[in-house]
Amino acid sequence: MASLGRRQLLHGVAATAALLAVGRPVQAQVQDAARAGMARAAAAFIAALEPRQRQTAVFPFGQDERMNWHYVPRARAGLPFKDMSPAARTAGHELMKASLSGVGYAKAANVVKLEEVLRQLETFGGLLRDPDKYYVTVFGAPEAAAPWAWRVEGHHLSLNFTLVPGRPVAVTPAFFGANPAEVRSGAHRGLRALADEQDLAVALLRGLDASLRGRLVIAAESLGDIVSGPGRGESLKTPAGVALGELGGEQRALAIRLIEVYARNMRSELAEEELRRLRETGVDRVHFAWAGPIDPRQPHYYRLHGPTLLIEYDNSQNQANHVHSVWHDPRNDFGADPLRAHYERRHHRGAVGS
Repeated sequence: MASLGRRQLLHGVAATAALLAVGRPVQAQVQDAARAGMARAAAAFIAALEPRQRQTAVFPFGQDERMNWHYVPRARAGLPFKDMSPAARTAGHELMKASLSGVGYAKAANVVKLEEVLRQLETFGGLLRDPDKYYVTVFGAPEAAAPWAWRVEGHHLSLNFTLVPGRPVAVTPAFFGANPAEVRSGAHRGLRALADEQDLAVALLRGLDASLRGRLVIAAESLGDIVSGPGRGESLKTPAGVALGELGGEQRALAIRLIEVYARNMRSELAEEELRRLRETGVDRVHFAWAGPIDPRQPHYYRLHGPTLLIEYDNSQNQANHVHSVWHDPRNDFGADPLRAHYERRHHRGAVGS
C-alpha cells in the first residue's frame, strides 16, 4: 500500500466502481455510489500520507486490530489527527463526511469538541484531554474487488465501517458518547451533543400508560453503563421490555423516530438500507426497555433490541450528565454476516474450479 501513488489509488477505485454499476438494480447502484464515495475518500486519505504514516494508518484487513474498538482514553492503533499534515487532516475529515450524514458528522465533531470542555473542567485529568487524539485506521485496500474497512476512534467515539463486495456496507458497532451531556458553563454552554437520543426516549416513556410502563421498566436503578461494550457484543441475546407492536400509534412513531436518530448518523444510502432491513424483519418485534427513574436528571438507561439492531443508551455517571450510547447489528458487527457469505462463495467457486 505504501508504494501506491494517489493517481493509482483513485484510478483503481473509479474502475471497480464502474464495473459494479453495470447491470445492477437501482437499489444496488445507490449502495454502489455510497461505497464508491467512501473508497475514493479513503484512497485520497492514504495518498495524502507520508510513507511512514501509511505504515501507521493502514493495516491488513484480516488483522485482529479491526475488532479492537473502545471508547475510553487509551493508546490506539492508527494515525491521530495531531500527527497529520493539513492535507491529510482535511482528507481524514472528508472520509468522515463521505461515510456519515451531515447530522452524524456534526455530532462526531461535537463529541470531539467536548474534549476541550473537559480540559477546562478537570483539574488533573484535563491534561489527558486532546481533541486531536482521534485516530483514523484503514484495513485493507479501499477498492470494490476485496473487503476493506475503516475506523475513526478516540474518547467517546468509535465508528466502524466494513465494505464487502456485493453486500451492504456494515456500519456497526457505532459508539457516540458525551461528557458532559449538557455543557453548563463556558464558551460551549448549552451544547448537548446527544440531545435527541435522550429527549425522544423520555417523551416515549412518559406517554405510555401505567401498565405498559410497569412492564417496560426492567430495573429500579440505571445499569451504570452499556452492557454490550467492547468484547461483550453478544452479551444481550434476549430482548427485554415491551415490543413496539404493543404501543399506541403515537408512541410507536416516537420509538421509530428514536431508532432513526441512530441510523441517520450514517450517510443517507447507508441509513436507508439499515431502516429497510428493520422494516423487513419487523419493526414491531423491536423491544424497548428502561432502567432507573423516569427522570432525565437521575441516572437512567434504555435499550432498543430487535433482530437487526441493539441500541443501548446510558446516562449514569457525573450525576446523570455523562452519556454512553452504542448501536450494534447483532448479526453484522464488523460485517460478520456479509464476510461469512463472501468467503463461503469464494470457497465454493474454488471447489468447483479445482
